[in-house]
Amino acid sequence: MTAQRRRTLIGVNAGIFLAHIGNFIWFPILVAALGGTDSGFWAGLVMCMTYVGRLLATFSYEGVAARAGIRGAVFLGTALEAVSLLGMGFAGGVGVYCALAFFIGFGSGTAFPGLKNVLVSYPEDERPKAFSTFQMAAQVGLFGGALVGGLLAGFDLRVVFAIVFAIFVGFCLSASAFIPKHGFEPATGEPAPEPERQERTPLFSLKVFKGIEVRGATAYFTLSAVFWFLEMCFIVGIPLHMQHFAPDLAPSAPFWVTGLTLLVLQYPLFKLLIKHLPPGTVMAVGLAGMVAAFLAFGLGQTTLWVLAGCFVVVLGEILFAPSFDMWVARKVPEDRLARAMGAMHFFRSAGNMAGALLAGLMFDLAIDADMPGAQWLLVAGVAAVCALICAFSREEADRDPAAAEPEPATAGTK
Repeated sequence: MTAQRRRTLIGVNAGIFLAHIGNFIWFPILVAALGGTDSGFWAGLVMCMTYVGRLLATFSYEGVAARAGIRGAVFLGTALEAVSLLGMGFAGGVGVYCALAFFIGFGSGTAFPGLKNVLVSYPEDERPKAFSTFQMAAQVGLFGGALVGGLLAGFDLRVVFAIVFAIFVGFCLSASAFIPKHGFEPATGEPAPEPERQERTPLFSLKVFKGIEVRGATAYFTLSAVFWFLEMCFIVGIPLHMQHFAPDLAPSAPFWVTGLTLLVLQYPLFKLLIKHLPPGTVMAVGLAGMVAAFLAFGLGQTTLWVLAGCFVVVLGEILFAPSFDMWVARKVPEDRLARAMGAMHFFRSAGNMAGALLAGLMFDLAIDADMPGAQWLLVAGVAAVCALICAFSREEADRDPAAAEPEPATAGTK
């Protein structure tokens, strides 16, 4: 790896590290604050708007990058995110929070694909190291942000978001300062030249929708959407749960457990299971961990049960997410892989939006009905159904979907 690509990787990893620190400082604090002053539904709606912004950014990223370059897209997206976060500290009313949350998501949805594009542009033999260090930087940032968020839990929101703003300014500078304008040439590893001027790319395009349907795989993308729905039910629901049942702990305390567990277990546990089990079975094990966690949250609402549930809920992220990515990479034919990546992002965003919105609503309904914890039992049932689908259809999940969908001109042949 040349010195320039090494500096770029350091800048990108520093940026994603700072981004995760900032995000895991503010969102548990804000969700808990809104849950206490307004309701769980409004707290969930604010978080949902960040994912609406991220989803819509996918329709404009290509146009922004074509005009400003990859480096410019990262800078503009991060700057928008930073300014919107600063506004959060001085906002008043849920409507303003929702508007700012949309721009936070839109900025994130513009900057994050730019960072991924930089890593994809590395020579093929350097990509595994680039992506592994990127993932590790994100997980360390998650853990660090949760710890810092615990220290800032009692502070005024203006102070909290001013600190987060400063962190995102650091993200903006570190991630964009070392990035070549158009990334690298994978063949040579040198900075890519200015692309030849072609037909002007629209600033907003709906052609992303063309990649959503991937025959033979769409059912599994729908399953992944349900997984991210469950993941978001935890991320939004647990600060509300802590505020109500464990107010002595910081709202970010559950993420201390999840962050540390991810750091310690993610690579060795996934490597061990994927070596001996097919991806479908590994996904089922991850979902079973989520079932156990949701039952713990619903049936035992003390601090001890919460922390125990947080320890096993991360099995979903440790096992399901990488197993699903591996299944897609192995089983979707290469000529449809680009479409599959777009479909994965769409279904993930859809699941995140639904989970963020419904987590707060289900919490409110459970409290109003004097059935605290009922929402966790409901999502535990959903996770259990998904685990059974993965476990009993693993042979189907491991079968090449192309074999079931011959091309019209060559039906019956491979």
